Amino acid sequence: MRLNPYGEDPVRLATSLTTSPPLTAEELTARCVGAGVVLEQAATADDLAEVNVFLGRWLRVVEASNPQARAALLNELLAESSAYPRLTDHAGDGWHIHYRDYGLPVARLLRALISVGTALHLTGRGMHRLSRCELTECRNPFADFSRGGQQRYCSPTCANRDAVRRHRAKRALAS
Repeated sequence: MRLNPYGEDPVRLATSLTTSPPLTAEELTARCVGAGVVLEQAATADDLAEVNVFLGRWLRVVEASNPQARAALLNELLAESSAYPRLTDHAGDGWHIHYRDYGLPVARLLRALISVGTALHLTGRGMHRLSRCELTECRNPFADFSRGGQQRYCSPTCANRDAVRRHRAKRALAS
């Protein structure tokens, strides 16, 4: 069985690229390959610039205040980024569905992967499953892949830091 390449991995890649943006086209290429994206060509400086603009727009989806606004913003990205679904075995590793045209530059490929991946994530797990970390000094974006769907922090480190802060505040009030 082959898992859909548009699911969890592109959303994780988007959060990684927004949390720690690549500084060069070479770094963008390496991060994509490291995330399992099959690239037909290396990223260029133009790709890097386009990806950064796209990720700024993707963050608006993360920050949307309600499901309707989130869907409207994501629908704009989908309309600009994806193509009709098609079966492919381009990498010789099994048939799967692509929601993008062939031969795209890296930026357009990432826009399609991340847009469709985000749509599948939100419709499959819940429209509330994108957010920013609740730790005031962090605010990194994250996708909630937890079983219960109640994640509030981008990492266990941030969750622990906030728990310690709340515990100390409670102790200070008690004394």
